[in-house]
Amino acid sequence: MLGFVRKYILGIIPRDKYVGNGDKTMRFNELKDQITTCQDCKQKFGFTPNPIFHGKERSKIMQISQAPSKKVHETGLPFNDPSGAKLKYQWYQITDDIFYNEDNFYITAIAHCFPGKHPKGGDNPPPLACANKWLAREIEMVDNQLYIIIGARAAKYLFPNESFEDLIFKNNTLNNKPAVVLPHPSPLNIRWFKAHPAFEKKRMPEIRELIRDILGLT
Repeated sequence: MLGFVRKYILGIIPRDKYVGNGDKTMRFNELKDQITTCQDCKQKFGFTPNPIFHGKERSKIMQISQAPSKKVHETGLPFNDPSGAKLKYQWYQITDDIFYNEDNFYITAIAHCFPGKHPKGGDNPPPLACANKWLAREIEMVDNQLYIIIGARAAKYLFPNESFEDLIFKNNTLNNKPAVVLPHPSPLNIRWFKAHPAFEKKRMPEIRELIRDILGLT
């Protein structure tokens, strides 16, 4: 498993290729300002959007999920909810200090804002207009080593022609870099976990080892 990402860690794709590139840093900061102030979906949502993402230009891992929850919308802190507790403490087995360290994780989503509640229960689907406008630019500008894609909707957006289950149980490539796919850690996803016990027993320990290797925790 570790050989999957080793060439990136050891520098075949150098981490210092953007050092001193003031223009790129300026464009990245401009992008962050543009995302933070985006209100494109205000009329659609019926409430004031709160774009949420976290990280910097050279975060080691770029994590792309689906959309913030209502609690995250209210607190402004990504994955500060039951889904985040499972992701951080059970799956990754890391502390908040490690997860929210911008050197470690760039945390974003195909939709940066909570999309509101669906009348039949659960959250509304994340609006793809957000991903179409912002995500490709984030992927272009963040000089990460690994992508972690979370949830079926995010996986389908980034890998439209592949099976979700296949993506989870194999190593993938996105933007010429290693990528792994996770099911959504929401408590509402319990049926998927029961139907795929190999994920938490075998696949997640492999992914966890990869994450710890990149973050220098092993």
